[in-house]
Amino acid sequence: MAGRLYIKPWTTPPLDALRQEVTPIVGPNLAPRRPLSIIRHGQGEAHWATAFWGLTPPWLKVLDHAPHCARAESLEQRPMFREAFQARRCLIPVAGVYVWKPQPRMKQPFLVTRVDRAPLLLAGVWCRYHTTLTEFTDSAALVTVPANLMLTPLSDRFPAVIDARDAPRWLDPATPLDDARAMLTPAPLELLGAFPVSRRVNDPSHQDWACGHPTGPMTYWHH
Repeated sequence: MAGRLYIKPWTTPPLDALRQEVTPIVGPNLAPRRPLSIIRHGQGEAHWATAFWGLTPPWLKVLDHAPHCARAESLEQRPMFREAFQARRCLIPVAGVYVWKPQPRMKQPFLVTRVDRAPLLLAGVWCRYHTTLTEFTDSAALVTVPANLMLTPLSDRFPAVIDARDAPRWLDPATPLDDARAMLTPAPLELLGAFPVSRRVNDPSHQDWACGHPTGPMTYWHH
């Protein structure tokens, strides 16, 4: 599962025609129930938007019940996610995702990044809900898939990573659902690496960039 994100100022995705009307949100230790920058399709092009991290359909009564992750396997079965998957898919560009490895006395946090440290485009879904009679607010959730073999010792789930070449089709609501579903697979083994970080990241109030600094070597897939 993905409970925290690491988003650096240089986390600019390699997408063409990306319209920027808002300044993307960055942070070393972004937690759910906070604003998050997403990329979505609108007016014929991809553009940035700000969303609450926790999917909040109009009928949801308790904000704390808003899920920050959605399992790819149940997107079309659960009413919470079905319509968003069909028509409102998004991307969340990040530099890394924190996961926690279970250990006998505590959980050791790791930061998962691309081996080449380029941005990751994480699959997401979004929806819109009323906050006042005249204002709309967007919300989003990450879409998770089973972790690949490299990540399995750290976590059983991980956000689906969308290849930049597939990004326009993922965002386009006209893309057939079978094609969108086919993109929700575990990340290629050679793509990701993980290294241990300070347990300061356990506390979401810690917002210094040292949260994402390695405290040990990166583990990655060996051929």
